[in-house]
Amino acid sequence: MTDVRPPAGIEAGTGTAHHTGGSGGTEALRETIAAELLAARARTAALTDCVEDADLTAQHSPLMSPLVWDLAHIGNQEELWLLRNVGGRDPLHPEIDPLYDAFQHPRAERPSLPLLPPAEARAYAHEVRGRVLDLLAASPLEGAPLLDAGFAFGMIAQHEQQHDETMLITHQLRPGEPALAAPPPPPAPVDAATMPAEVLIPAGPFTMGTDTEPWALDNERPAHAVELPAYFLDTTPVTNAAYQRFIADGGYDDPRWWTPEGWEHRQRAGLTAPLFWKRQDGQWLRRRFGTVEPVPPNEPVLHVSWYEADAYARWAGRRLPTEAEWEKAARHDPATGRSRRYPWGDGPPGPEHANLGQRHLRPAPAGSYPEGQSPYGVRQLMGDVWEWTASDFHPYPDFRAWPYKEYSEVFYGPEYKVLRGGCFAVAPVACRGTFRNWDYPVRRQIFSGFRTARSLEEA
Repeated sequence: MTDVRPPAGIEAGTGTAHHTGGSGGTEALRETIAAELLAARARTAALTDCVEDADLTAQHSPLMSPLVWDLAHIGNQEELWLLRNVGGRDPLHPEIDPLYDAFQHPRAERPSLPLLPPAEARAYAHEVRGRVLDLLAASPLEGAPLLDAGFAFGMIAQHEQQHDETMLITHQLRPGEPALAAPPPPPAPVDAATMPAEVLIPAGPFTMGTDTEPWALDNERPAHAVELPAYFLDTTPVTNAAYQRFIADGGYDDPRWWTPEGWEHRQRAGLTAPLFWKRQDGQWLRRRFGTVEPVPPNEPVLHVSWYEADAYARWAGRRLPTEAEWEKAARHDPATGRSRRYPWGDGPPGPEHANLGQRHLRPAPAGSYPEGQSPYGVRQLMGDVWEWTASDFHPYPDFRAWPYKEYSEVFYGPEYKVLRGGCFAVAPVACRGTFRNWDYPVRRQIFSGFRTARSLEEA
């Protein structure tokens, strides 16, 4: 997932944005936008106020920025897009723009920059937000592409929540005592133990992507018909217990299960288990946000790379689903032939549907959230863990970069693999059935897991 940059020369929300005509509809949209912006800022504050300044300015991993960089970057992007671009305002602090340009400075070098210290970063973000709320109150929310349905405001709300997820990853990498707390997810429902392991998704067309989601980003568009053969898909993500069987069977030591690139990386990086796992006194332990605990057997496996997910699937005699297969299982309603916003329907996510918004700091047990399952009976397609797919990150037919090419277009290609469905760290505003994430196949610090598929002819 990348950073928002304007063109050269520019518990967390509801996840809803509906564009309705009339002054009443505009006011409702304005209230929705304000709620999403405030929810994102409350989460940003929670993630940055829970540690001392030294933790904010430290780089806890070369893969991640210092937390204080994310904090000021959030404010800078909000100023660039909303105050300057939409509002036509003069820059507040143009001298800091280069410091917070994600394309100009890779994460590894950001600690060496003259970044705003924590108090100044907070003050800057606060000042920007106050002016943005004033701008929102006066905006017609129509009449220009960036304003239609409040798109620019929605894009910024999503951007902040995406950086909140990034900061949560930094917290997971951060050494020391725990700084965050959240209640555990509810236990698995009674029927989780008797669910079928897989379901058949029949052959046929479905509509992939969207033309109607008001805050959808450019790579989610346009809607287009996709014809798929029949396939089987796991009803839940692969669990820790299942993944431990792969480890115990020598899965990390057998090149048969790995692509050539994956085997080379496995050897070079010394991979033997998911990130943050260790074997001690005959059991697997994991470190989770500063706490060391036994690996829960019935939770979806977390912190695995695409190479590891692909190797497991091969070992199991299966494969990773394609991105289209994942989306059909998540969105297609065979009774009506239409594609839904979410697996459960078009209504916004609630706590009964999915594990989202940092409500819990871990995935829920496999088989959870029966009210959130798709019409095919597939569960946990939203939330819990990002799910690796077999697909490279490519544009849809007739893709158009908007409002700037650096969000998606510069990343298209075989270097990146697509992940779908969000995770427990993703806010509802940045998670929907069409949302696409992407990353390098070596990445493990992200909250990534997977489920497997198989073709009908393999039955």
